[in-house]
Amino acid sequence: MKRHWDIFCAVVDNYGDIGVCWRLARQLATEHDLEVRLWVDDLAPLSRLCPEAQADAEIQYLQGVEVRRWWVDFPPVAPAQVVIEAFACTLPETYLVAMADAPEKPLWINLEYLSAEDWVEGCHRMASPHPRLALTKLFFFPGFTPGAGGLLRERDYDARRAAFDPAAFRDALGLLPRENGELTISLFGYENPGLAALLAAWAGGDRPVRCLLPEGRLLPQALTFFGATEGRLFRRGRLTLEVLPFLSQPDYDALLWLCDLNFVRGEDSFVRAQWAAKPFVWHIYPQENVAHMVKLRAFLDRYLVSVDQVTAGAVRNLWEAWNDAGPLEEAWPAFLARIVECAQMTKRWAANLHRQDDLATQLVAAAG
Repeated sequence: MKRHWDIFCAVVDNYGDIGVCWRLARQLATEHDLEVRLWVDDLAPLSRLCPEAQADAEIQYLQGVEVRRWWVDFPPVAPAQVVIEAFACTLPETYLVAMADAPEKPLWINLEYLSAEDWVEGCHRMASPHPRLALTKLFFFPGFTPGAGGLLRERDYDARRAAFDPAAFRDALGLLPRENGELTISLFGYENPGLAALLAAWAGGDRPVRCLLPEGRLLPQALTFFGATEGRLFRRGRLTLEVLPFLSQPDYDALLWLCDLNFVRGEDSFVRAQWAAKPFVWHIYPQENVAHMVKLRAFLDRYLVSVDQVTAGAVRNLWEAWNDAGPLEEAWPAFLARIVECAQMTKRWAANLHRQDDLATQLVAAAG
């Protein structure tokens, strides 16, 4: 008999939270033969990540996962054997009571946000009793070291990447032919005051740049840079920018494989860029009091540990400039000059991560 898991997801950042939860739910169902029910309070973002999803459906079955709309007035349901509270989203009170009243208490896991900070290993798998109910919550931290919970990675990821046909994917996207010496870059991020400076650096550089921009929060700024209100293809100097439709998760993986450099954001695309083993630049989710920069630098300290100082400095300067509106016109040329070394470093980094069990496998092991 299949074990039953519930995953609760409150959509905060459009695609980051649901992106992680949808990948996890799908992997638990298809690879670990679990009965998974995913509760989501906003289904519209899921319908873009998974085109067959219906944004107005109360109950739907997608790729082996039962997807439920999570209303404020939560229906009476029997709790699952394993309950994942994604990113401290706060379980419904009626569901918590049902968990406490169950003859066999469910395993309650709070799946935390990804961080490279040193304290993560000490908090991973820490137990916390509920203040009123006879329940205990287990904190589970994804991470980059053997002492943390790993990263999401499907079993067939390497096989899919090995079978990837760049020419066929470019044709499917309707892209222009690749120029000689072209640097192909995917650009996915939050609104960023440094975007105009970055695009100007690409336009004024010596090397042709093809920027592939999926529809999203950077598109209005990009249109302003080109003095346009709409359109799909733009050119200035050495820069060609092509606007792509919003991509499903499998197609976004393929976009990362296609490009020479990937600008990513949040958590989900950040992890996928690392598995793609291509140079990347992370736009971390901004927090009050610039707390996000502590997390950014903690990751850089790990990511850059085995690279020469010149390359490390070039990577660090570009990442910090992109996240803090620094001098991108200076940071970009220095980074471009070290992109070959950066590519080699990122391959080594991905290979090291691959030695650890993935997040879904570690969660299943924790559930026993």
